Amino acid sequence: MYDLTGFQRDLMYVIAGNEEPHGLQIKEELEEYYEKEIHHGRLYPNLDTLVEKGLVEKGEIDQRTNYYTLTRRGRREIDARRDWEQQYLEGDEA
Repeated sequence: MYDLTGFQRDLMYVIAGNEEPHGLQIKEELEEYYEKEIHHGRLYPNLDTLVEKGLVEKGEIDQRTNYYTLTRRGRREIDARRDWEQQYLEGDEA
């Protein structure tokens, strides 16, 4: 995951936290978090990059709507990232 942008990592977290979310659902979740509009021209190319890297799998709901899920590798990458983050957060009680 070290070679991903922060936006791509956020996409993976949203996908991991939802059951087969479609693009619009992912877009809405990120817009709520970022508090600004996410344009399709940013969203879908980044999702395609994650698919190309083998971290996310894209499926078809119908001819106009795709859903996204993490691959096993994507799940392992998120777990590894969380472990890496945790080592820096342990003992950092606010």
